[in-house]
Amino acid sequence: MSGTLVSSGGIRSIRLRHGLETFKKRLVCLEEKAAKEGLVYTEAQIVAPESAKRERESSPDEIETAHPGYLKSQDTFYVGYLKDVGRIYRQTVVDTYSAVAFAKVYRLQQLTH
Repeated sequence: MSGTLVSSGGIRSIRLRHGLETFKKRLVCLEEKAAKEGLVYTEAQIVAPESAKRERESSPDEIETAHPGYLKSQDTFYVGYLKDVGRIYRQTVVDTYSAVAFAKVYRLQQLTH
């Protein structure tokens, strides 16, 4: 498949189809395949999962999400007061998988409608 571009959504669909949606499930599948076919890992292949695990454990503030839209982070921030307009707020929503953010500025009255 050299030179073929596959979207992240396409890769996710393939992983779901084969029951490999999480890193742990992919590792288990790889271990089973290696045992069945007698594959021998290189030193880099042995070290990679261990270093990835250590990295995840050392960064407990990071959230692991399964796909875009799975989890969003939302915050509302008071911007200030504008004469003849009133209080102004900013609402921000971030998709935790893709780190895409959306923001909207509004008055308090718009929030209650």
